Amino acid sequence: MPSPVWTRLLGGGLLALLSFPVAAGSLVATVLPDGPEIARLDVPEGTGWCVLWRHSVKGFEVQDCYENRGGHMVLARSHQPDFAAGLGHIEGRGRQTSDGQGGYWIEDIDEPVPGDAYVLRPGTMKVDHRLSAASGEVSLSSQAAHERVRISLED
Repeated sequence: MPSPVWTRLLGGGLLALLSFPVAAGSLVATVLPDGPEIARLDVPEGTGWCVLWRHSVKGFEVQDCYENRGGHMVLARSHQPDFAAGLGHIEGRGRQTSDGQGGYWIEDIDEPVPGDAYVLRPGTMKVDHRLSAASGEVSLSSQAAHERVRISLED
């Protein structure tokens, strides 16, 4: 049986490890050039989020999924329910796998986003560009259709 001194040391060490902060991260969407912030979602290091949108011709939902890796935005995977116009796997950019329902995932894209940000021009509500994370979902189209929106990962 450990001595009371060792018990206190081990307990204190474990407590210190458990209280060590996880790197915070926020996914922020801002209307450009100087417009309002329209979304802020918590995405701590090691978690992810997706940009969801409906294909303008076929109407099905497409997912482009990102991860916070060490405080950097990385495109990790994409789900495409069909080989419709503008979609498809590019050889050498991830690997295509079946989703078991007639569509496919492009896995292991692992592409860092330069500057941890990019600009998206959300479509109308027919397309409904959305940001979706464990902390919530926000429609960019409902707030800024046809506007230039900067999507960034911030500390």
